[in-house]
Amino acid sequence: MRIVMFAAGIVAAVLCLPAFAQGPLAKPSRAAAQKPPAEVNQARQEQAKIYQTRGEEVPATYVTDRALLSYGSTLLPDFIGTLAELGPADRWLDIGAGQGRAILEYYGERFDAMHPEGRERRGSKAQSVALSIEDRRTADWHNTAAALEPGKISYLHGRRLREYTPAELGRFQLASDVYGGFSYTSDLSLFMMRILDLLETGGSFYTLLINVQPETAAGRSAKSTAAFQTEILAADGTPVKICSWLRQIGCAEVSCDTDPRSETPIERYRVRKTCDKVSVPALLPVHFAPGTPPARQFRLAAPAAP
Repeated sequence: MRIVMFAAGIVAAVLCLPAFAQGPLAKPSRAAAQKPPAEVNQARQEQAKIYQTRGEEVPATYVTDRALLSYGSTLLPDFIGTLAELGPADRWLDIGAGQGRAILEYYGERFDAMHPEGRERRGSKAQSVALSIEDRRTADWHNTAAALEPGKISYLHGRRLREYTPAELGRFQLASDVYGGFSYTSDLSLFMMRILDLLETGGSFYTLLINVQPETAAGRSAKSTAAFQTEILAADGTPVKICSWLRQIGCAEVSCDTDPRSETPIERYRVRKTCDKVSVPALLPVHFAPGTPPARQFRLAAPAAP
């Protein structure tokens, strides 16, 4: 794949950030959080139809060709540095990879030119795995795969992350998700458990969410009718911030910040696995409205009886 000039791409990535991030944001009221499971399941089926769209039917806000530059400008600022430090024995998992453009650009000469530090250690670079519900590979993917050493890149499609076993995917030093499964899953706690199962101890997961209550923002009343794109509620209906929930995960070190360039609140996360005894606070899905990304509400499950 021919890679666009990085300098020009940085400007484009910043200017186009809302288009990358923001689709038709369904905003349910708090009353909508009482939808029965049957309706949630029906909404999931409607969401699945979006994944299978092709050609002109693909929603303009369902982006499948994000460049590596947009990863660097959208995720926490140290993501590209972490990627640049990977060596040939390491592995990178990209979830919701679409066409896999970011992975292809990682193997290009321009990446090395823009990140000369650690180039000798990188050598032939890490092994990369693109994960996508639908197959959106292009000729560029196939040509690059043929030019690289066998097994250097792979593209998995047709199943959700939860449907792969750790034995199938192996372990990774780095995982990324730019408006992929973390923004779309209807089972956020299971998604996080699977991610952490796949990370090596010391490995990191970079992701983000649009239109959420940032960790640094003041709290709000549980009676508020405003809604965020992704919400977590305690048993009594009190809002729980996404970053606060992530920080309750056992064996995880979490960093959060808010992207200052976006009018719509975008919170970015790095979850670093610190040990193998991972525990993720369980969430129950109580609302799911199809979209790009969908609107979701979860409720913290009651702790299991001792």
